[in-house]
Amino acid sequence: MKKFLTVLISCSLAAASAMAQQQEEEQQPQKKKQSEKAHPGKDAKPAGKQESAQKEHAQAKAPAETKASAQAKAPDAAKGAEQAQAAQSASEAPDATKGPGKEQGKGNRKGQTEQRKNERAAQNERVNKQASPAPATANAPSPAAGAAGAAGAAQVNKRNAAADAKKPDAQAVQAIKAQHANFRAQPKPEKVPAVTFNQNYRINGAERWQGNQYEVFRSYRPEIHDQGWYHSRYSRVELIGGGYYYWNNNYWYPAWGYNPSAQYYAYDGPIYVGSRAEPPDRVIADVQASLQQQGYYRGEVDGLLGPITREALTAYQSDHGLYTTAAIDQPTLDSLGMG
Repeated sequence: MKKFLTVLISCSLAAASAMAQQQEEEQQPQKKKQSEKAHPGKDAKPAGKQESAQKEHAQAKAPAETKASAQAKAPDAAKGAEQAQAAQSASEAPDATKGPGKEQGKGNRKGQTEQRKNERAAQNERVNKQASPAPATANAPSPAAGAAGAAGAAQVNKRNAAADAKKPDAQAVQAIKAQHANFRAQPKPEKVPAVTFNQNYRINGAERWQGNQYEVFRSYRPEIHDQGWYHSRYSRVELIGGGYYYWNNNYWYPAWGYNPSAQYYAYDGPIYVGSRAEPPDRVIADVQASLQQQGYYRGEVDGLLGPITREALTAYQSDHGLYTTAAIDQPTLDSLGMG
C-alpha cells in the first residue's frame, strides 16, 4: 500500500513538474517577442529561425504527452495560416463585381442580346414578306393585279374581235338605210312607256363624258315653250313618232310644249343623226337593225329609243371603248358606220 501511494505521489509530482515546465516554456517565446519588439537589435534572429529553434527546444525537453499535443496543434495552426493568407489574398484581389471583368461580361451579354434582337427582327421580316404579297408599284404591278388586268384585257379584246367580225360593212349599212328610207315610227306607250317633262332633269353621268362630241349631253336642260318660241329660233320642227322635235346642229331635241296633245317621247335628250338631218325615228331604226345583226338588240325595229334599245346601245358602247351614254351620239354612230 505504501508503495502504491509512493508511486502515485511520484507520478503526480512528475505531472505537475511537466505542466509547470510547459507553461514556463510557453511563456518564454512571448517574453522574447515582447523584448525583441521593445529592443530590436543585431542579435535578433529571423522569425522563421526563432520559431524553429523554439520548436526544437520544446520537442527536446517536453515529455511525450507534450510532444503529441504540439503535433496535434500544428495542423490546426497551418490551416489557420492558410485561411488567413486566403482571406488576405481575397481582400487584396480586385473586386470582381467592380473590375474590368464585370464590364467585359456586361459588354458580352449586351452584344449577345443585341445579336438576338437583330436575328429575331430579321426572322420577323422574312415571315412578313412571305405572309404578305409584294406591294404593287406604278411601274411594277403586283402579280394578282397583272393577272386580273391581263384577263380583263383579253376579254375586252375578245369582245372587240367578235364585234368587229359582226360589224356590217359599207354594203350592209347601205342595205339597212335603203330598207328604212320611208320608215315612220308609231307611238307605242303600252310597250315603250313615255317619259314626262321634268325641268330639273339632267342626263345621268354626262358630267364625266369628256370631249366636244358630248357637250350637248352635258349642257342639256329640258325646256317647255309654245310654237312661236320654237319657230323664232329653229328652222325645222316636225312631228315624229307621236311628239314634236326641233332640229339644231346635227341633233334632234324634244320640243316640249310645242303641242301639249302630241308629247310622246320615249327618251328625253339629244339624238345625233349627222349633218343630213335625217328624221330621228329613221336613224333609230337603222341603229336598231345594225345592233340586231350584231347580236346586241333582240327587240322590234320600231324607231323608238326605249329602254331595250338603250340597253343594247350601252352594251355595244362598252365593248367598243365608248362612253356608255345609252343614247345615239356621234362616236357611236360613226362606230356603226352610219355617221
